[in-house]
Amino acid sequence: MRSLPFTVLRVFLPFAAGYFLSYLYRVVNAVIAPDLIADIGVGPSALGLLTAVYFISFASFQLPLGILLDRYGPRRIEAALLLFAGLGAVLFARAESLTGLVVGRAFIGFGVSSCLMAAFKAYTLWFPKEKWPMVNGFQMAAGGLGALAATSPVESALQFTDWRGIFTLLGVLTLVIAVLVFVVVPEKKATALGESFHSQMRGVRKVFTSQDFWRTAPLTTMSQAAFLSIQGLWAGPWLKDVAGLSRDAVADNLFWIAVAMIAGFISLGSLVERLSRAGVSVLTTAVTCMSLFMMVQLLVIIAPEGFVLPLWMAFGFLGTSGIIAYSALTRSFPVTLSGRVTTAVNLLVFVTAFAGQWAIGAIISLWPVGEAGELSPAGFSAGFGLMLVLQILCLAYFVYAGRRMPVK
Repeated sequence: MRSLPFTVLRVFLPFAAGYFLSYLYRVVNAVIAPDLIADIGVGPSALGLLTAVYFISFASFQLPLGILLDRYGPRRIEAALLLFAGLGAVLFARAESLTGLVVGRAFIGFGVSSCLMAAFKAYTLWFPKEKWPMVNGFQMAAGGLGALAATSPVESALQFTDWRGIFTLLGVLTLVIAVLVFVVVPEKKATALGESFHSQMRGVRKVFTSQDFWRTAPLTTMSQAAFLSIQGLWAGPWLKDVAGLSRDAVADNLFWIAVAMIAGFISLGSLVERLSRAGVSVLTTAVTCMSLFMMVQLLVIIAPEGFVLPLWMAFGFLGTSGIIAYSALTRSFPVTLSGRVTTAVNLLVFVTAFAGQWAIGAIISLWPVGEAGELSPAGFSAGFGLMLVLQILCLAYFVYAGRRMPVK
């Protein structure tokens, strides 16, 4: 095992840069949406399609990605896939129609599909086991910084160029990071390289038939799906139509929610490491924090407006707790299966987040729109309530399943 400074410089920073870029791509359309509408004639439903293409192309490659990561290692796989993301950014920048935008967006989603899972795989290879939760938290924080970079900095950049220039620049940056990952990250022999395809598929089956996996995966999936679907879309409309905030106030609140998210990724990862040394299992910490996250969601539904910012910052902070369970699940399997474990969870999370985001909107639409175009508070309560009920059911199953098997 190399020294920690070496590992941080040669392993963590390149993969963190890739995930920073992945998150920036994920949310940048929210800023450039008015420009897309003006230049291409893209309407709200088409913008929704663009979002769906990213998530679908991202999610659809997760299982093959797990096999490839375990067989060829994270360095080569992420570097190769980022080339597709760079190509997608260029195609997006040159698009003259919705079709061109969709194709470019699909390439981007496919190309960044490894940015988190490849990092998690690399960290299981290069960092000691007790450091996994902390380094995973810092990795997620890098994504949070990407989310922040996609807001005010992109808006400022639009004063000097247009959205096409932004995506051309992102394409170049993506290629630079691809080269950085390939050149800077040291090679480590992939333990699954000698496995046959049949043996690798047995590994996938082992993950999906594991009691350990299915005890924890539903709770982790619903917790992360609720966080991604609400924080990524519905938090803004809630702040506007339920809390009654102005557009500037909504933007300020979203900024602080993102800051709380970054703080959660970093501090919860460090907390897990300290509690682990004290004998508290990673899984216990993860489930406790996810339970607190459910309590915050309940308060968001029923709390008075005076506590809006503290509650939503708590939402951003504790919403990150589901990621802790990734490292807990990884510990239940051999290191050779770590890529397949994390990508299996990620597949469930992204598919469920997409479905949850759509379902909340469908529920809100059941209530009439106000005279000024505002969405119904009762609709938000029902939509958020559905996500909360599903999490509670998954928590109940986690407890029930735990009575039939020892906690590791």
